[in-house]
Amino acid sequence: MKNFSQTTYHYTAFFDRNELGGYTVTVPALPGLVTEGKGLDDARLMAEDAIRCYIAGLKKAKEEVPMEREMAQVRLSVRG
Repeated sequence: MKNFSQTTYHYTAFFDRNELGGYTVTVPALPGLVTEGKGLDDARLMAEDAIRCYIAGLKKAKEEVPMEREMAQVRLSVRG
């Protein structure tokens, strides 16, 4: 029996409320990855699945899986 080890990847995902009342999810470390869900729980499940598929596609293409670099989220206020 083969021993398959799996790597655990950690990414920051952004959940933005959209015009339909659900959430659009992006993962900055994975360019082009966008998904959405009807609520936060659904959006999270969709994001996890999308990340798995993204990584599987990279591995199949023998491309490097990106690791997330340090990020900071800062709220800025600007008068205009």
